[in-house]
Amino acid sequence: MSDANTLHEAILNGNAKAAVEATRQLLAANADPLALVTQAMIPAMDEVGRRFECEEYFVPELLLSARAMKGALELIRPLLVAGGVEPVGRVVIGTVKGDLHDIGKNLVASMLEGGGFEVVDLGADVAPERFIEAVRAHKADVVCLSALLTVTMPSMRKTIEAFNEAGLRSQVKILIGGAPVTPKFAEEIGADGYGDNARSAVELARQMVAQPGKAA
Repeated sequence: MSDANTLHEAILNGNAKAAVEATRQLLAANADPLALVTQAMIPAMDEVGRRFECEEYFVPELLLSARAMKGALELIRPLLVAGGVEPVGRVVIGTVKGDLHDIGKNLVASMLEGGGFEVVDLGADVAPERFIEAVRAHKADVVCLSALLTVTMPSMRKTIEAFNEAGLRSQVKILIGGAPVTPKFAEEIGADGYGDNARSAVELARQMVAQPGKAA
């Protein structure tokens, strides 16, 4: 028999096998799937994010914890869907057109998923039209744009302009991030926020979906 603390520790320690086994045992014992997410998994990933921000954890540890969380979530997600449980919010994320870098984007996507969001990851080199299509298809609340190269930062501006032209800008919050990106640039191009690491991106996304008038 396992308990929620075992799942929490397995994710915190990046032990995917232990996380999956703990989840199986908990579900077999009729544990509430939503409670496992809110009381074990989200707190674990929040702590992982805190340790990463404080440089107690680095990219390898973050990736291992994200993998452990994903393994557990694969068992839980179908039960949440069947029970009609809604995610914290829906996020479309991708690296903008012309940029093939995706490590930072992948970290943010994993942290968002660990934070209770439904995440649609479009990958790298994503054209503005694909972001728009995904928002329409999934009724996303938040769009996260990533860029690692200075020369691809203008693609962020073009993507936001495309949302304006499509008449969708008021329906979603757009967050941007990446090594060359700054809060000033975010303000200049009309983004709703800027995150300088995975943890801050999750916190920003939570703030955005909590605001009145968020996308339905």
